[in-house]
Amino acid sequence: MGIEYDGSAFHGWQVQDNQRTVQGQLERAIGRVADHRVRVHCAGRTDAGVHAVEQVIHFDTRAERSERSWILGTNVNLPPDVNVLWARPVNAGFHARFCATARHYLYRILSRPTRSSLLRNRAVWVHQALDLNAMRCAGSDLVGEHDFSSFRALGCQAKSPVRQVHYIGLERCREVLELRIGADGFLHHMVRNIAGVLIAIGCGDQPVSWVRELLRIRDRRHGGVTAPPQGLYFLRADYPEGFDLPQRALTVPLGIDTGQPNDNDG
Repeated sequence: MGIEYDGSAFHGWQVQDNQRTVQGQLERAIGRVADHRVRVHCAGRTDAGVHAVEQVIHFDTRAERSERSWILGTNVNLPPDVNVLWARPVNAGFHARFCATARHYLYRILSRPTRSSLLRNRAVWVHQALDLNAMRCAGSDLVGEHDFSSFRALGCQAKSPVRQVHYIGLERCREVLELRIGADGFLHHMVRNIAGVLIAIGCGDQPVSWVRELLRIRDRRHGGVTAPPQGLYFLRADYPEGFDLPQRALTVPLGIDTGQPNDNDG
């Protein structure tokens, strides 16, 4: 299944005792359609407050239902802040996490003197003006294969800190900056830590060369502030074409609809 959710009222993806989680809601709803308990696996677990435009999940079932029945039946049993976009049968070799070849994230930053009531759970607010060119220059140093020890949570359990970042893009849509990043995989808090570093550079608190220095020292204790979760969106995961998943394109419009053309700064 392809899933979208507003993470504002969830205590993250993973099932936890006495907490409202995305996985918990999905397992309850899908189980009612399947008429048996199911265990749901996702492409990438998200923290509390983080959203998803198209999370991919899989589960094993002995129930036979049409794709339409899986979608409509599950959505009827879900709360309004999580929704099934599509459903597709796959062979037993598919795994939402381990078959993914890349993952893509978006981080949204509201840069203006006053906060926003409408975007309070959709973007992180920075009251200073941000130097987009400096942020782009610094971000380019992250592209490629690197040891991202300075950009992962201290409690990250990944066996290796090495990841291959395929691209980093920054665009401005009036008052909102959108940071997009794709990689073969991400460490815990890696995107939020990258966003925190780039925001500090954009504010002028750190030089553009700070990214190169952090990659060199490989020490999270020098990596600055972890950016808040509400600006983060899981966009999608990539899979081999043979699975034939009906996924959205990466160009899902998430900017504010102002009725005016974007200021893309190049």
